[in-house]
Amino acid sequence: MEEHTYKVLGGTGAMNIALGVVSLVVGITAGILLIICGAKLLGSRKNVII
Repeated sequence: MEEHTYKVLGGTGAMNIALGVVSLVVGITAGILLIICGAKLLGSRKNVII
């Protein structure tokens, strides 16, 4: 019975690490894209006449 518990805990730990890495990569990618888009907006504000 204890062996089954260790296998389940090991699988859960591996899944948590995998999801953590994926969410970290997605967060960094989204941040970079937001910075690039913001820089483009700041660069083009000279052409906007209100």
